[in-house]
Amino acid sequence: MTRLYAAGGKAVAVIEDSRVETALDGRGARCVAVDPEDQDTLYVGTSDEGLFKSEDGGGSWDKLSGIEHPRITAVAVSPADGAVYAGTEPSALFVSRDKGGSWRELENMRHLPSAPTWSFPPRPWTSHVRAIALSHADPALVVSGIELGGVVRSTDGGETWQDQRPGAQADCHALAAHRNVPDLLYEAAGGGFAQSRDFGDSWEAADEGMGCRYVWGLAVDAEDPTLVYASAASGPGQAHGGGPSDATIYRRVEGGQWEPVLEGLAAFPYALCSDPEAHGALYAGFGDGMILYSPAAGESWGEVVRVPSGLQALAAVSA
Repeated sequence: MTRLYAAGGKAVAVIEDSRVETALDGRGARCVAVDPEDQDTLYVGTSDEGLFKSEDGGGSWDKLSGIEHPRITAVAVSPADGAVYAGTEPSALFVSRDKGGSWRELENMRHLPSAPTWSFPPRPWTSHVRAIALSHADPALVVSGIELGGVVRSTDGGETWQDQRPGAQADCHALAAHRNVPDLLYEAAGGGFAQSRDFGDSWEAADEGMGCRYVWGLAVDAEDPTLVYASAASGPGQAHGGGPSDATIYRRVEGGQWEPVLEGLAAFPYALCSDPEAHGALYAGFGDGMILYSPAAGESWGEVVRVPSGLQALAAVSA
């Protein structure tokens, strides 16, 4: 059995057996991460009220203190050593090595030479950490995606940083690693899709077959690192505007070309996540609150449930 956590629509939804329980109502939930060592422990970042933690699968919550900025735009838990990383707007990265009890800014990221050029187009005076990737094999490897500022990398747990990595897309929306191939890293971005074979040090474009290049959602199969999914629209106006997104969900198998598995979508599929219980199974969460499930690598789909509109992030765990 799989449990889903959905962040967005100003709340967190916990979905199990098609039952929906909501929490953190009105808090502006926008990102979620589950502790890989304890799947009842999760962290949720909010738009302007900081970071929250639950240790009982979303039943109760504690607000965490110690992060300077209240707008939490990304959160991740290291599968290698359990450290928790939180990204913010304005762009800054914080780490906790005691499960959220205390936090320290990894301030050298803000002092990279490219930092003054980071700018988020709708609010050009600022930018934010949109994605965080942590290695399954080396707890010192940290990769951060800035919207809009590119992909930056640390090899010492965030103490020092390598500036914008060659070949990476500048408008990073999502990063994904896989436990079976520790050096592999994928990026979904506003200019297309890219991949790295050295955990973010160098990148190459990998979007052959994609008709839409404004890529947002990203998921890798739980067992097969070569089975990858991405959601995309033709541009930001179509993805985030008020009209039909005309978006596509794509699938790529064993490094081949991308192929569409759902096309002409009205609502934008902001969140994709693989089912940890079933090879080839995928969840897709849409901006209007609909969550679909495909048991067969996108060949067929069924509706799981609807949550409040505004869904932005999904996480799936074994219940």
